[in-house]
Amino acid sequence: MANTDWLPAAWFGKQADANGPFGALRKQIDSLIDDFDTGMLSKTDGFAVRSNLSETDKEICITAELPGIEMKDIDVEVTGNRISVKGEKKSENEEKGEEEGREFHRIERHSGSFFRSMTLPFDIDPDKVDAAVKSGVLTVTIPKPPEAVTKVKKVEVKSGD
Repeated sequence: MANTDWLPAAWFGKQADANGPFGALRKQIDSLIDDFDTGMLSKTDGFAVRSNLSETDKEICITAELPGIEMKDIDVEVTGNRISVKGEKKSENEEKGEEEGREFHRIERHSGSFFRSMTLPFDIDPDKVDAAVKSGVLTVTIPKPPEAVTKVKKVEVKSGD
């Protein structure tokens, strides 16, 4: 047994020995380790968009990390009380496919299409929604309608003595 036999086979450019007694197990473990950070979406040629949703008294703000995605490949759509963000990130071999003789040995960067949809507790006015991309982060700002804006009143706390 070589010193590297316990490491994932793909790290060394070799395939697991399917004919050995533990070949099938080795392939499954290698696949699990290779796909550890991508989760189940790696099997569907998509990737998870990491996003935050925050709220103030007057607006809802959605931020989503979309590094390496061009603005022309992002769509933000509003239907009633639902807002959807979808798009596609092209893989490097699609971007650089015109280069003759380029062979990829390992591709770790995520590519594919994505779709996120969120339902809000009020109907969204699509004319007032603002979306902008800066440094690979999409920020969508949705103003609340007047009936959804909460009026906050400060309550004085008194001593119970």
